[in-house]
Order: sequence, then C-alpha cells, then structure tokens
Amino acid sequence: MSDTSITVSKSVDATPEQLFALLSTPSRHQEIDGAGMLRGVEGAEKVTGVGDQFVMNMNNDALGDYQMKNTVTSYEENRKIGWAPQIHPIDGYKDKLGDVQVKGHSYTWELEPEGSGTKVTQVYDWSAVTDEGFKGFFPMLTEQQLSDSIDNAARAAK
Repeated sequence: MSDTSITVSKSVDATPEQLFALLSTPSRHQEIDGAGMLRGVEGAEKVTGVGDQFVMNMNNDALGDYQMKNTVTSYEENRKIGWAPQIHPIDGYKDKLGDVQVKGHSYTWELEPEGSGTKVTQVYDWSAVTDEGFKGFFPMLTEQQLSDSIDNAARAAK
C-alpha cells in the first residue's frame, strides 16, 4: 500500500479468459463487489475498449443511494481492464457533497496466466484525485475488500 493506492495480488483457480469475460461485463460486477455497495448497473452490457462507459447504482451510509459513471481506462483482452468512476451526474448530490468533485480514482485488474489458473492483481489508485475535499475520503476500500473482490471474481468466473 502506498499513500495513494492499494495493490492486492493473488493466484486463483480461473483462467484469464474466464476472468476477463466477467470483468468486461458490467452487469455481472455485483457478483464481485467485495465492499457490498453495488446495487446494479445501467448501460454497457459488455465493454469493448477504452472510452466505453457504464453507470453503477450504489449505496453507502454517507450518501444513501447514488450513481457512479465509469469510463474504461485500460483494456487489453484477457490481460488487463480498468475503469475510473465519477459521481453521476458530476454536479449531483450537492446537498450532501457540496462542491466536492468525486472523481480521479480508478480500479485496474491485471490478469497473468499462472499454471492452470491466473495471478490476479487489482490496483485501487486515487493518485489522480485533485479535489482536496475528496482526498480526505481515501482509502474508501480496504485491502481485505479488494482481496474479497478477487475471490468473488474467481468464484463467479467459473
């Protein structure tokens, strides 16, 4: 863990192809959510490259129900996929957030073949967060929650 990211790696019993198929299908992301905040997904049934977007319906104690728009930031079929969320709409939730700009963090999954399975590395990075008010919320997820997401993905991918 650094001051602006958490990286978790582990070996799982699923192929890179199985994992990538799951991760590139946003409608299945609720199956991998290790934090329990995701309530559903709208938009892209399948992401196919950098720039694709999908909206996640979320819930947490601080905001209640809210949405995050995700933009795919990395896409290497069966090897790497990542997305950067931002509050949706970007100027929404001012009653709870004021002028805080909720954007600048990302989630990236790297998949490396390893024997009959895969070494999965998940990077949760908030180094691009520029809003000082938003920086104070990080890290919002724990290393354990990221590890749980990897375990959940391995189970769901089969």
